[in-house]
Amino acid sequence: MSETKNRYVSPLGERYASETMMELFSPRTRVATWRKLWVSLARAQHELGLPVSAQQVAALEAAADDIRFDVIEAREAEVRHDVMANVYSFGQVAPEAAGIIHLGATSCYVTDNADLVIYRDALDKVREGLVAVIANLADFADSYKAMPTLGYTHYQPAQLVTVGKRATLWLQDFMADLEELDFVVSTIKFLGCRGTTGTEASFVELFDGDGGAIDEMNRRIADDFGFNKLFDVAGQTYPRKFDARIMSVLAGVATSAYRMAQDIRLLQHDRQVEEPFEAHQIGSSAMPYKRNPMRTERICSLARYVIADAANASATASAQWLERTLDDSANRRISVPEAFLGVDAILKIAANVTFGLHVNDAIVAKAVRDYLPFIATENILMEGVKRGGDRQELHEIIREESLAATAKMKVGEPFDLLGALAEHPEFGMSPKEFAQALDPSAYIGRCPQQVDAYLEKVRAVIGEQAKENPQLAV
Repeated sequence: MSETKNRYVSPLGERYASETMMELFSPRTRVATWRKLWVSLARAQHELGLPVSAQQVAALEAAADDIRFDVIEAREAEVRHDVMANVYSFGQVAPEAAGIIHLGATSCYVTDNADLVIYRDALDKVREGLVAVIANLADFADSYKAMPTLGYTHYQPAQLVTVGKRATLWLQDFMADLEELDFVVSTIKFLGCRGTTGTEASFVELFDGDGGAIDEMNRRIADDFGFNKLFDVAGQTYPRKFDARIMSVLAGVATSAYRMAQDIRLLQHDRQVEEPFEAHQIGSSAMPYKRNPMRTERICSLARYVIADAANASATASAQWLERTLDDSANRRISVPEAFLGVDAILKIAANVTFGLHVNDAIVAKAVRDYLPFIATENILMEGVKRGGDRQELHEIIREESLAATAKMKVGEPFDLLGALAEHPEFGMSPKEFAQALDPSAYIGRCPQQVDAYLEKVRAVIGEQAKENPQLAV
């Protein structure tokens, strides 16, 4: 057995998440971002008059990509401190600048600011996946906006809706996630370099009490990484409350995806709507005829994990002591990346499902025909009253005939509810007029218009971001 098969590997990385998201949370991205932060700190300190030379800044810039993980791992095993192991390794490849790396900073300068950079970039990636799903659903809703289908309340047959209108319910959930995600991204702030307890005391010393210079240093570093705001106050870390906000957004996406996927699973049971199924795909090892909804089941499975994982952030934020406690570290290293990887996987599968969602028109129409006589009785009741009938008397006739028809339906016998009602002269309607009541389009209300109006809003929001959607292999 290969040695690579002797160690646990997270299925999120091995099977589900995209290469882009895995790279964002990789050790290389993390260390590379730390080094960029050290370069930015040194550059700002040089420009603001601290004893950091232009040559030392240039040396750090030149060596930033020369990451030697063997040196880092060996040093960390010796000193038991990952940041100091990285400071040492950086100094080895930029020896003339080794003495000024991390000047005045604490570990959270690189760890926390790097996390904020990575989370922001990861949220941008989530947004791309979310927009792809929204665009697919918008196209699907538009295509089927006028196709009548049986609506359900309590998972019991109800009034008709349309296939496209139902899709807008899923779409609206995802649009709410997009709105929340955009808000969270707009509120991301940078920590900056605040010192061991957030007082900036080390920089007060370095800058001889010049608070303006300290603020300018932090502003310049934040600007290097594309941030225009810093947290107003902080302890040693940025507020872990912000992690809870991020995880809430991710859990929200998972919730919306779960709801959609579960609906599709229910509809696939009735063969009305089906997720994509490949030509050589195997549905069951024991039952060759099966066409299991494995993609939507996987969405639900991963979504439950992300929803549960989100509780980690709130628990961690609530347990922070005073200016800093380290019991957040191990939890955040696992919970936050895995939430991002989980949602990335969910959206990847959801894009595939929504792109290839298949509607079985004939089965949808049959379900409508089977239940339309019952649905039509409300309109028939109103029409009978308009023609002079007694509302209570007509209601009782419909009730009795409906129960008789349902009894036949349950034992597989043919029934003709409207034919039975047509025999009652109390309605004042001819058999032809009863037959005309079976036009499904008369019972979908404003579904097509509602879909058109909502899609206009959706497309105004996603605009150019909704690129052509290639079918994603899952």
